[in-house]
Amino acid sequence: MKAVIFDLDGTLLYTLENLFESANYVLKQHGYNERTIEEIRNFVGNGVEKLIERCLPNGADSPDFGVCLSEFKAHYSRTMYEKTRPYDGVLELLGRLKEQGIVCAVVSNKYDAAVKELCKRYFGDLIEVAAGEREDVRKKPAPDGVFAVMDRLGTRDCVYVGDSEVDILTAKNAGLPCVSVCWGYKDEAFLVSHGAKKIAHSIEELERILLLGRVP
Repeated sequence: MKAVIFDLDGTLLYTLENLFESANYVLKQHGYNERTIEEIRNFVGNGVEKLIERCLPNGADSPDFGVCLSEFKAHYSRTMYEKTRPYDGVLELLGRLKEQGIVCAVVSNKYDAAVKELCKRYFGDLIEVAAGEREDVRKKPAPDGVFAVMDRLGTRDCVYVGDSEVDILTAKNAGLPCVSVCWGYKDEAFLVSHGAKKIAHSIEELERILLLGRVP
């Protein structure tokens, strides 16, 4: 294994509270009922368009959908560092992978500018390539973003790591082995029911899986 491609939200970064607050800011501005943090937890994973669609009572058919999406992005861009943090042990894990000559990258369904800013702020040069949602690349679980990142890394000898059913499908579609983590936004039972083959319950276990090559 020469590289690890990580999901971002729920895998490397805890971002739920900032997503929750930005979504409810927009809903409140337009007179909609606010959502619970558990609802937001279940809504994330497919990009911010899908998040706002799931938040609105009439989904993408709501006349406010476009403006709500724009206002969400603006609010989130202003506040996304307030309660976001790397999960405990993530920086150490990335550092040890780098020491072993393993390159780390991120592919996320969060919009590209936010992905790049978050990775730069929290991970610096520990993440070689960070890629988010762009108009010219299909979102996960389509493998396009993963293929583009592998091309930039110059290797297909990769493992994919994520916290959701979207990540399991992304890895499958890209032909990569997958490790699912259960400290993120989906629990172990959910991951198993959606086809997870290898699950890490802690950062330490993930490190053992990656460094010892125990990936299916």
